[in-house]
Amino acid sequence: MKKTLSILITTTSLAASGAVAEMLELEKEDLTLGFIKLTDMAPLAVAYELGYFEDEGLFVTLEAQANWKVLLDGVISGELDGAHMLAGQPLAATIGYGTQAHIITPFSMDLNGNAITVSNEIWEQMRPHVPMMDDGRPQHPISAAALAPVVETYKDEGVPFNMGMVFPVSTHNYELRYWLAAGGLEPGYYSPDDISGQIGADVLLSVTPPPQMPATMEAGTIFGYAVGEPWNQQAVFKGIGVPVITDYDMWNNNPEKVFGITAEFAEEYPNTTIALTKALIRAAIWLDENDNANREDAVRMLSRPEYVGADYDVIANSMTGFFEFEKGDVRPAPDFNVFFRYNATYPFYSDAIWYLTQMRRWGQISETKPDDWYFDVAADVYRPDIYLEAARLLVDEGLATEAGFPWDSDGFKAVTPASDIIDAIPYDGRTPNAYIDSLPIGLKSGETVSRDSVDG
Repeated sequence: MKKTLSILITTTSLAASGAVAEMLELEKEDLTLGFIKLTDMAPLAVAYELGYFEDEGLFVTLEAQANWKVLLDGVISGELDGAHMLAGQPLAATIGYGTQAHIITPFSMDLNGNAITVSNEIWEQMRPHVPMMDDGRPQHPISAAALAPVVETYKDEGVPFNMGMVFPVSTHNYELRYWLAAGGLEPGYYSPDDISGQIGADVLLSVTPPPQMPATMEAGTIFGYAVGEPWNQQAVFKGIGVPVITDYDMWNNNPEKVFGITAEFAEEYPNTTIALTKALIRAAIWLDENDNANREDAVRMLSRPEYVGADYDVIANSMTGFFEFEKGDVRPAPDFNVFFRYNATYPFYSDAIWYLTQMRRWGQISETKPDDWYFDVAADVYRPDIYLEAARLLVDEGLATEAGFPWDSDGFKAVTPASDIIDAIPYDGRTPNAYIDSLPIGLKSGETVSRDSVDG
């Protein structure tokens, strides 16, 4: 099934390295891995197409899934051995929000890669409130404060303002909420009795599968959405919408997807888990090496129907270092998709903790938890020990460099400075409750959500 180009790339890469992956004694060789049709599934496609799985003795089948719930259920049931996952899914499952299951991640798949798009009609109503540059183009990043008067007008007219996100524990849900709240809009709360997430909301958020986002917005069911690529650029190509902010501009180099497996799988098949992680690390290195020199080849892979299935030009728009906001307004975005740089693949505890703080902020975690609880959950789900074991083998085999990995990390990134976040509030994963309490909109320590209000 592999293309001639892919075979040539693999052969050249192995010859240049002077090394071949050392075979582990695998407990399970035949694996089925799931993914959603998004650009950031790229490490799976690359590891398959370039033979990195086979180098580890793994015979992998990749299967696209209908939606995130089907994908998670497949991993839990064992129908899938692992999957490209929303970072919030292993955390939510492990703490019992939604389906209860202990899911872990030994590998973080990427940084950035998302955007928020609004319909042409909404954009025209926002435009008067958006600062412009001297050349007449909008000044980015665009604050949700420009959307606030539009939402107020709809509210006065009795029209619900609906927007889409891909799943209740998705990065896209939390990023859309973050952007709205930073602009003074209430994105709504969850409670144990009401899991709509719309309690007290100015903007009503609901779930739409990623590939269906553009058509759903075009039909008028939603006025905008938060999603990964290529579905924001698809709206630009179709002429139906305008991306107003990327997540890179919202939170510079924020964590995105992860590779998820059950804890039981990792315990029963430890060498297979390491082998999988090795192959995915190699794929991530290939995607970013030589200043993204391989991205055009990657786009050709992803545009095939068995992977993302969008047009080459649509995927290339963001994957090759640019992002188009309106037709003709193409801006440099070299880090819109990051797969290995900046330790993107290392599963940092502080990344896990950020997701948990957002679950608490909006009521998915219904009561205040001590800081130690956040640390314990992060360590239960994110597994840098597995990651570093895989990385060490790659270095020893000459397939990766020593300098490419954070060997001495305690699992926490440095504090994200105010200048890198849309609301100018720094994030420190070591102080989750203090961080939650520093956010103007959202639950604070001691607060809970009843059926229709915030209490405490």
